Amino acid sequence: MPSSTSKSDIAKRKVIVTIAPTGGMASKEQNPHLPTQPGEIADQIAECVAAGASVAAIHARRADDQATCDPDVYAAINEAVRERTDVVINNSTGGGVSGDMIKQYDTGELRIDFSERLKGLEAPHTEMATFDAETFVVTAGGRELLCKTSPQECDELAARMTELGIKPEWEVMSTANIAQDTKRLIASGFDAQPYWINVVLGLDKPFQGALPYTPRVLHQMVDELPDGSELCVSAIAANQLPATTHAILLGGHVRVGLEDNLNYRRGERATNLQLVQRAVRLIRELGHEPATPEEAREILGLKSLVSQPA
Repeated sequence: MPSSTSKSDIAKRKVIVTIAPTGGMASKEQNPHLPTQPGEIADQIAECVAAGASVAAIHARRADDQATCDPDVYAAINEAVRERTDVVINNSTGGGVSGDMIKQYDTGELRIDFSERLKGLEAPHTEMATFDAETFVVTAGGRELLCKTSPQECDELAARMTELGIKPEWEVMSTANIAQDTKRLIASGFDAQPYWINVVLGLDKPFQGALPYTPRVLHQMVDELPDGSELCVSAIAANQLPATTHAILLGGHVRVGLEDNLNYRRGERATNLQLVQRAVRLIRELGHEPATPEEAREILGLKSLVSQPA
């Protein structure tokens, strides 16, 4: 008879659940549960941490809900988050597709401005920051927006993160994103193991150069990861559930939240809490446990919160 493997035979591990509550694209008109202001972002992050999340991937919004990387806005969010919870704070340098982020050049070309993106690093309590080491075009609101991160700009962003003691979250959308600047910057000493690499799949409709989620595509991405990497997987809309389940099976970690997925199921708008609760149920059904924020810091090689300056 073939041998059987019980759940108790599977090595139990800690899985980091990242909550991405807001993002830089969605609006309250699309989902009224989307938090955009510091207090509501912090409140939702806190309830998600209580449910099992340990990292918060934070985008900032202005008072009019438009996207920004204004360090004062980030400071207000980060302070409110830290008052409520010990979550790992991961601020975005991607910005968004509206508000302060968009600049029109003399040619008429619209860009997600690099100088604005850099401002997301300057707020207190920033432990990590997203690092999009690639150039892409996103179509949003009927407009084509160029998000350019040239090799020189990658070096500038990486150097500033190093100066501030901020660990990069390498956000990659294709194998080329891993093989080119991500590996080059790691080899240049801009990060230390473990490398936190967030594979984002399913953005292929609005983002030129991004890949869809399929099991084969995710395996190809994982094959390209440098030694010493910790895998995190994000996926968009209906891709979120199968891709994050797949990530757990591959020994990785997961990101969920309204930034990536506005629906819980067809015809039902999600909340951030619902998406975290579902991810935690899956982690436990597969024989593992969600990491606490301090366990996440240990996995990521970050300083314990108790040792960080106030």
